[in-house]
Amino acid sequence: MNALDLARWQFGITTVYHFIFVPLTIGLSFLVAGMQTVWVRTGDDRYRRMTKFWGKLFLINFAMGVATGIVQEFQFGMNWSDYSTFVGDIFGAPLAIEGLLAFFMESTFLGLWIFGWDKLPKKLHLATIWIASIGTVLSAYFILAANSWMQHPVGYEVNPVTGRAELKDFGAVLTNSTAVGAFAHTITACFLTAGMFVVGISAWQLKRRRDTDVYRPSMRIALITVLIAGFGVVLTGDLQARLMTEQQPMKMAAAEALYDTVAPASFSLFTIGSLDGSEEKFSIRVPGLLSFMATGSFDGRVEGINDLQAAGQQQYGPGEYRPDIPVSYWTFRLMIGFGFLCMLLSVVGLWLFRRGRTPRARWFFPAATAAIALPFLANSVGWIFTEMGRQPWSVFGVLKTADSVSPTVSAGSVLTSLIVFTVLYGLLAIVDGYLMVRYAKAGPPPPTAPDVDATDPDEPRPAAFAY
Repeated sequence: MNALDLARWQFGITTVYHFIFVPLTIGLSFLVAGMQTVWVRTGDDRYRRMTKFWGKLFLINFAMGVATGIVQEFQFGMNWSDYSTFVGDIFGAPLAIEGLLAFFMESTFLGLWIFGWDKLPKKLHLATIWIASIGTVLSAYFILAANSWMQHPVGYEVNPVTGRAELKDFGAVLTNSTAVGAFAHTITACFLTAGMFVVGISAWQLKRRRDTDVYRPSMRIALITVLIAGFGVVLTGDLQARLMTEQQPMKMAAAEALYDTVAPASFSLFTIGSLDGSEEKFSIRVPGLLSFMATGSFDGRVEGINDLQAAGQQQYGPGEYRPDIPVSYWTFRLMIGFGFLCMLLSVVGLWLFRRGRTPRARWFFPAATAAIALPFLANSVGWIFTEMGRQPWSVFGVLKTADSVSPTVSAGSVLTSLIVFTVLYGLLAIVDGYLMVRYAKAGPPPPTAPDVDATDPDEPRPAAFAY
């Protein structure tokens, strides 16, 4: 493997590992904020206990996300210096705003939330977690705006003297249709992820009949969240499919392994192709569904891989403009399949828990606990499809991945850092898993007497909430 292959592996591993933590952080921050809101408004101590329990797991996950995200951004300068040189004027702007505005917003108000228990007035303390949650969403938008520019570059010009892409319209970058679609799809996926996380842990505790007064309402809130978010993922995914067809038709064709242009186009539920992905051998198809996904019409025309490859050679010159077809095909279907399994589990769970009932089906609780993995798998394969389906471009139609790698970094250097980071991330995964399992098993804090008003100087104050 050369330096380019190793750099791609390293960035791919870092990105997928980092994104394990991101959707859970975003979704869980809002669920925790909602639970605390109910406690502040009703005084129901169950919701205080829920807030502290889920908030503890949220903070562990947040810390891991920060650590992995910082390393990811450094790779642009280390392994992808030619990319950074070419797009730094554009790509750096949303990332800088994300760091200076959104991240500091998150960290500042999250610190106030952590150390403000029993010190700040209830409503002011509640505001800190809501502001931190809003910060996570803003952070996601600016990062997605940067990534979406790679998928659909807008608002720029290439300076013929310097050979660099220069920013001309920052508003166009922020309002990029690809960014809007990706943001909506990602945020709904975040709520799906957080909901399944709460469902799984609640199921594990309810099976053992521990703190049912906390985990039953947690389970119901999470099941409803998963169902609503699941429909949101489907709707926003439909929007993204049409944008992808318009902006990156080769990616859409690769997602279906569609070799020849057809109208109408069927959607394959299962396909067996040649090992190199060059032709289809066997397929089970739904007539017209791909046309509807791609164009909004069951009779729509969808371009095939062979025609797009010929068009790419004519427009950009000789070369390979097809991504890895088997990877694109299967990651697209696994993403959809894992998402639908989450929705199915939420429907079954709501039915089993209806009218205050406790499920008698022995399979449900273990299945719900195991299903924690489903949204994380969906998120991972979704990002693999998004990035690998764009190949051979790092910036679609503008800059190839092969032209983005650092020219002076040797394969040995990249291999060394790849091994070091992979081992380090493996150790961090063990630590994170240990902490999450330990605190998930520990359960919520015990019930307490009615809370003391922190603004009353004559009332004794209990010890501050600590993680």
